Amino acid sequence: MIIAEITGNIASAFGLLGAAIGVGLIGTKAAESVGRNPGASGKILVQAIIGMALAEGLGILALFLAK
Repeated sequence: MIIAEITGNIASAFGLLGAAIGVGLIGTKAAESVGRNPGASGKILVQAIIGMALAEGLGILALFLAK
C-alpha cells in the first residue's frame, strides 16, 4: 500500500534527520572545546570521530530498518 511506503519513508527521514543533527552537535561542541583547550585537540578529535561514526551508523540503521 502507498500509506505503508509513505510511513516508512517518513520514519527513515526522521532517523536520518536525527543522525544529521547529532553529527552537527558533535562537530560544534568539538570545535568549541578545541577553542577552549587547544592542547587537547588530539583527544577531542578522536572522541568526536567516534561519536560521529556512531551517530551515522544509527542513521543508516534507521534508513534500512524503517522500510
